[in-house]
Amino acid sequence: MRARASTWSRPTRLPIRRDGTSVGLSPGIVTAEGPVLFPERAPRRVCLVLLSGIGDVVHGLPLANDVRSLDPEAEITWVAEPAPAQILRHHPSVDRVVEFRPRDGLAGVRALRRDMAGTRADLTLNVQRYIKSAWPTMFSGARVRVGLPRDKTRDGVHYFSTHVLPDGPWKHTQDLFLDFRWALGMPRQAPVRWGLTFSDEEVETRRRFYEDASPDGEPVVALVVGSANSKKDWPAALQAALADRLSADLGFRVVLLGGPSMRERATAAEIAARARIRPLDALTDSVRRLTTLLAGADLVVAPDTGPLHLAHALDVPVVGLFAHTNPWRVGPWQRYRDLIVDRYTEPGAPPDPTAYLPKDDRMERITVDDVIAKIEVARSRYL
Repeated sequence: MRARASTWSRPTRLPIRRDGTSVGLSPGIVTAEGPVLFPERAPRRVCLVLLSGIGDVVHGLPLANDVRSLDPEAEITWVAEPAPAQILRHHPSVDRVVEFRPRDGLAGVRALRRDMAGTRADLTLNVQRYIKSAWPTMFSGARVRVGLPRDKTRDGVHYFSTHVLPDGPWKHTQDLFLDFRWALGMPRQAPVRWGLTFSDEEVETRRRFYEDASPDGEPVVALVVGSANSKKDWPAALQAALADRLSADLGFRVVLLGGPSMRERATAAEIAARARIRPLDALTDSVRRLTTLLAGADLVVAPDTGPLHLAHALDVPVVGLFAHTNPWRVGPWQRYRDLIVDRYTEPGAPPDPTAYLPKDDRMERITVDDVIAKIEVARSRYL
């Protein structure tokens, strides 16, 4: 194993009892002061349990990179549901991906148990809120299992962890996940890397797609037409009006991106029917293809949905449309915050990442002019 240099002072590493709890600290709580739970000796086997959704899996990628930076030879297993699992393909910090299908009920649990039969993790990080994560957490075989704060989980999932992060107010999802660094002994403010990578074939597919989509070299705006929750979606009529202004006034080529759901398909069809300049429909049932195409866009416009976080992780400027959910908790993390259209925060109120409850029937408050103003900011600062 290659030696790794340490440039920070680690918190005290405390011994672990047979039940997995630490000695000398309030049992089961992991803070900045410790305990460090990353295995002291090789071979180190770490399991990440983060099943869904796409945005959350993106937010979990820095933890896999952290483990790899601590030990380049560590064996890293990630358990995810089939669609988000596609994000993990070709990732340099994930050695093995195990797919879990909770919707299959007991049959899915039995299949997961078979697939994880050879897993003997030393440390498992359960970065999922819901009880469905209890199965892969226990099947990982890890004696030390770290979970989210008790007040951030549901259905008693914290009972399946030997350690949990401390309770506290809500904050951005990425910041919440980075608190797992305490268990690894990583400095909380270390650089954050997502490390999404593509195969040579995917790179070539992207090149050919954008050569065909924009043969004259116009900049491309990818308009993400919808999300998994209709209350987060921007109306199709407004998206069509935006597409026309992007094409006719600003010289962009507009590409529609999204998934295969009937609602997204219907939205894309309505946008195409309303728009004077027809955008290119590139909706797909492949998360890998969606990610590949996002990586080639010059700019992305999206509501609160997984592709927004994929674009952010790929360092593609993204205009986030937020009115139903809090952008300061679930929007772009740190960069591109100047491109957020925020109709969630009340006028005159400061951004507040602790606000958790959604607000219904607000997406119509976002105007085309609001979005164009942020696109002009993106043109001047990022394009």
